[in-house]
Amino acid sequence: MSITLPDLPYAKDALEPHISSKTLDFHHGKHHNTYVTNINKMIEGTDLAGLDLEAIIKKVAGDSSKAGIFNNAAQVWNHTFYWHCMKPNGGGQPSGALLDKINADFGSLDKFKEEFKNAAATQFGSGWAWLVEEGGKLKVTKTANADLPMVHGQKALLTCDVWEHAYYLDFQNRRPDYVGVFLENLVNWDFVASNL
Repeated sequence: MSITLPDLPYAKDALEPHISSKTLDFHHGKHHNTYVTNINKMIEGTDLAGLDLEAIIKKVAGDSSKAGIFNNAAQVWNHTFYWHCMKPNGGGQPSGALLDKINADFGSLDKFKEEFKNAAATQFGSGWAWLVEEGGKLKVTKTANADLPMVHGQKALLTCDVWEHAYYLDFQNRRPDYVGVFLENLVNWDFVASNL
């Protein structure tokens, strides 16, 4: 089974004016697609070739001789997840069980947003900010490069890509502004709730 580049869950211009179609052309069409191409080449003819993405990631995680496979597979997974974390006219606030859980575990939605923005802004270099569930509690984490929650016993609920290619065309070096816009205008709370 080969790994394929999934379609975006919306049109390339659907997130404008917050994220431009030019950014999505490069981010989805070039960066994400390159990870897909790379992982397929790397697993071709190996015992990994018949596995799905999550199985590949779990099988090679922690094996330094397979770091290239892990990085490309994890980046395909991370990006696919990230696209679904956003939607046109997103943002606002969650409702129902998700909002109750955020209030219970962070004290308030504002406190969660503050922690999430801080994690995203302080991730040195490339990486990801996450809202995860671990041991029945919600928490904010950050990972470097391609690292992701599933290999740390955590369930991903929400992510924000803080690699420069995610925001540089639209925000230049203003990562905190991008993260603020992500939370206020783009988050797909329905998707986050569905992961809970």
